[in-house]
Amino acid sequence: MSAPNSLTSTEIQARVDRAREIQSAFSPEKVVAAVTRLFDLERVPGLEDEFTFPAFNKPTRQRIFGGQVIAQALVAAARTVDPAKTAHSLHAYFLRGGDEAKPLHFRVHRDFDGRSFANRRVVVRQDGKVIFNLTASFHAPEAGAAHQAPMPDVLPPEQCAEFVENLAADPNVSDAQLDRMARLRPFEIRSFRPSSVEKGTTHYQWYRLAAPIGDDPLLHRAFLAYASDMGLLSSSLLPHGFTWSTPGLFSTSLDHAMWFHDDVRADQWFVYVMDSDWTGASRGINRGLVYRQDGTLIASAMQEGLLRITPPEAGA
Repeated sequence: MSAPNSLTSTEIQARVDRAREIQSAFSPEKVVAAVTRLFDLERVPGLEDEFTFPAFNKPTRQRIFGGQVIAQALVAAARTVDPAKTAHSLHAYFLRGGDEAKPLHFRVHRDFDGRSFANRRVVVRQDGKVIFNLTASFHAPEAGAAHQAPMPDVLPPEQCAEFVENLAADPNVSDAQLDRMARLRPFEIRSFRPSSVEKGTTHYQWYRLAAPIGDDPLLHRAFLAYASDMGLLSSSLLPHGFTWSTPGLFSTSLDHAMWFHDDVRADQWFVYVMDSDWTGASRGINRGLVYRQDGTLIASAMQEGLLRITPPEAGA
């Protein structure tokens, strides 16, 4: 695959300015409120363990974002569990691509309710077909031995590149794509990626919701689950010099696992430190650690993704 022509600093700045102008037309409070409504699932009348989410009025992408359905399934599971127990882990598989133009149906299976733990399975369907399933475990807080991996030496968010700066500098991202992706971003995102001359695959992104969301712990966990699918898959692309926009590359999440270690405030800065141990057989392993700004480890995540490369045509 031949690399596209790089953009000049003047061209990049013009694209950054354009993206920021688009962003300025949207109220952060309205954007965050719109995403918050994703977690407002409707109970099926007469069925306490079934929920629905309507089709989008104005779909913005061909496939449903994976982080959305992870978070929605987690919320559905939590609504059938004693509130004294909070989610401590989830394991999920993406089976078919979801369609924003169609409603979602969530069926929760109450597999276990114990004194300290509860376990739920959630099956998500569209058009009667299973597109996603998730198992979540819930635990009533209790005291115990404690340790954590220390937070790596990372730059503060103020010294990392803004989301739109990275987009604008990518010559594979068209102006139309940049315009679309600059809209409706519930999180402020600042990123660090190693340069092509640096060793290793570790990269990180700082996140903070663009507006407050109140104090509901489940809502903050839902937003953390939503963010956990943002950028993680790119970890297995870095060693090969690929990004999500590389021509000929098709990438998508296959499965996703997450462990919650502590409470999070999604409307305060937290950092997602990510890397990859392996790629092969058109798949890649990605892992991430999430820290509060004070260095507290609040979550861990693992994900396997599909990475298919279409060779360029002969003579192209």
